[in-house]
Amino acid sequence: MEHREEWLARTFVELADTLVADFDLIDFMTVLVERCAELLESAEVGLALAATRGELRVMASSSERMRALELIEFQNDEGPCRDCLLLGERVLNVRLDQADDRWPRFAPQAREAGFHMVHALPLRLRTDVIGAMNIFSSELSELCPEDVNLTQALADAATIGILQERAIKHGTDLAGQLQGALNSRVVIEQAKGIVAERRQVDMDEAFALLRSYARSNRKQLSDVARAIIDHSLAPAELHLVIAGRHAPAVKRSH
Repeated sequence: MEHREEWLARTFVELADTLVADFDLIDFMTVLVERCAELLESAEVGLALAATRGELRVMASSSERMRALELIEFQNDEGPCRDCLLLGERVLNVRLDQADDRWPRFAPQAREAGFHMVHALPLRLRTDVIGAMNIFSSELSELCPEDVNLTQALADAATIGILQERAIKHGTDLAGQLQGALNSRVVIEQAKGIVAERRQVDMDEAFALLRSYARSNRKQLSDVARAIIDHSLAPAELHLVIAGRHAPAVKRSH
């Protein structure tokens, strides 16, 4: 990685750029989890927003393994992200081998998935908590105060960006802003499944294909997903774009 100061400056500029005409909220949240995973190196990161009735919905994950475990967390209604949202406070440095009493359903499944330490940070603007960021580590290493503060700063910057973009462009209230993002995520997940099945790739690679096509054609991720679902765009037309050129999809290992 480049010098941390340079990396942080570039990342904050990237997260602050929410007012461009082709701004894509789902891609923006994906960038956030990717940058946080880069910052923390050994961790996998996920982002969840609160729906209108208070339930959490997964919006972005740095890997499909992370996404699957977050879905288990929310289905069981227990885990670090849920605690973070309810309390509006950070959940830090919780060892999963000591968390069975706290999360009897979530903790064993998280260990089985290969994780050993978990954290969660709130996405908040003043007193409003709109979601939470999950950070799961396969190592028994605690987050140092500097990493906690930097990751929280990234989450806070992203929260401002999410709310600012939706308010300025659409004039909607908080509930309307979040519901629009939730609806887009559902469509993208459907398209991921179609692409994965048709292209015979894993779900991480299917999302990478959708995202690369959207970026290279300056389209919204949700619009590309709808085109896949209604068959106006064929999965075979999706290609990863690397350094300005098209490249065939290659499976990645995690």
